[in-house]
Amino acid sequence: MRVLAVETATLAGGVALLDGARVVGQYLLDVRVTHSERLMVAVDRLLADAGWRPEDLEGLAASVGPGSFTGLRIGLSTVKGLALALAIPVVAVPTLDAMAAALPWATLPVCPVLDARKGEVYAALYRWDGAAMRRDGDYLAIAPDALAARLAEPTVLLGDGAALVRSPHARPAPAPCQAPSPAWVGWLGLERLAAGRTVTPADLVPIYLRPSEAELKRRGVAVR
Repeated sequence: MRVLAVETATLAGGVALLDGARVVGQYLLDVRVTHSERLMVAVDRLLADAGWRPEDLEGLAASVGPGSFTGLRIGLSTVKGLALALAIPVVAVPTLDAMAAALPWATLPVCPVLDARKGEVYAALYRWDGAAMRRDGDYLAIAPDALAARLAEPTVLLGDGAALVRSPHARPAPAPCQAPSPAWVGWLGLERLAAGRTVTPADLVPIYLRPSEAELKRRGVAVR
């Protein structure tokens, strides 16, 4: 199955093409250029480099956060538009799940951590169960010190918020594993597509663990 995966939960966003289990290509760029400026350019370039047309795609996988409010809105709007235009199925892949999946067979617990700003991080704890990385508990929006206090054993940390968690139990993942990977979004997306766990474009929504700044302003809450 030919799948396009989109990851825009952080600045290190990108896209990937998968043909079944084969990663045909991946575009990942960790620079301060907005996703609105480069996302469709990256999609067009990757399709052209692979020799594919948009009509060749058979499914879409979208990273749904938690992460940047703006980045997620741009990414999901793009995927919704493609799903409607091409009439192909789409699946939602939690960003932290895809990050943890990049470290299969880990003997230690794995904790992806994304900088949520305002003194918090997004995080979740995962363990290898012999077949896949399974989440142990809820997705969290939590202060780094509070997350550090939850680490009761050596734990592999990855993501742009990992350095904020100061714990003697923290074990940093290798640098290439630190950023969310669109290829892993696609890999988990293939599993969801095969299982029929699709969503309609209208139901493709981000995982928000706290209100956006715009929502707080509408409520009259001071934003710092």
